Amino acid sequence: MRAVFLDRSSVSEDIDLSPIESQVTNISYFEHTKAEKVVFRAKFAEIILTNKVVINAETIAQLPKLKLICICATGTNNVDLEAAKRANIAVCNVSGYSTSAVSQYVFAMLLEHFQNTAHYISNTRQGHWQKSQVFCHFGLPINELANKSIAIIGNGTIGQAVATIASAFSMNVMIAERQGQTTIRPGRVSFDHAIQQADIISLHAPLTTDTEHLINKESVAQMQNGVVIVNTARGGLINNEDLLTGLKSKKIGAAILDVLETEPPAEDHPLLNAKLDNLYITAHVAWGSLQSQQRLVNSLAKNIESFQQGINLNRIV
Repeated sequence: MRAVFLDRSSVSEDIDLSPIESQVTNISYFEHTKAEKVVFRAKFAEIILTNKVVINAETIAQLPKLKLICICATGTNNVDLEAAKRANIAVCNVSGYSTSAVSQYVFAMLLEHFQNTAHYISNTRQGHWQKSQVFCHFGLPINELANKSIAIIGNGTIGQAVATIASAFSMNVMIAERQGQTTIRPGRVSFDHAIQQADIISLHAPLTTDTEHLINKESVAQMQNGVVIVNTARGGLINNEDLLTGLKSKKIGAAILDVLETEPPAEDHPLLNAKLDNLYITAHVAWGSLQSQQRLVNSLAKNIESFQQGINLNRIV
């Protein structure tokens, strides 16, 4: 089967793509693909691999050879699933590949914030320790994670992994129930209780109509002063204007964001131009350890192999 990978640059050059190549007769790679180029580049393909390139109903209607769409991620919002179903095109996604990477990122960033590691390395490189009159040289404050309360919003595999690591740091872990729910499932606390008591809030929920702008001026008002918010899920979970207000007033002690509502963001994005010391933004890389990316590629290959064998592995449609 002939395949095309429409956004090859969404995977590092260091990743071995031979597992995919072994499952197809021919594959064409494009670093990225604009909307107007999708049909032209996929015209002869029976398999499309896409991470974020949109495959809509209009595109599907112009690709009569297409049999399988492999989404190189967990989210499926970039593919019109109903149109694919009508055209008898299978759609597969991949899940579970980035759990270790994302949970590691959460604590790498939390440790940087509370430990101020980069600051202390810089101090020594600049010779401050060498000039100290005592055996140590203090700069920014160092704080422990132990005994801090962390609220986990979204208790999927990544949220659960974050909870496990937090417990190892002797943190008080709270799994939040969905907002507005009056029935609280065992092992959880109400959403309001979680955000009111948390020193740290870590977001791992999907973006839906119910979770859009979950973090807003009303929810921020309930939080403790100096709360730290971590978002490795979806940018749309946070109202940017309300986040900025909270950061500037120091009601929010820090925000650690690996995602924004539009990616890549515009150069004039208000968060990117805020220039706040308590705002840390990375470029949607939490998932992207080399090991995570290789697991993704291996799973994509397995999806293609299973499809050709008539097995419904990770089938969405």
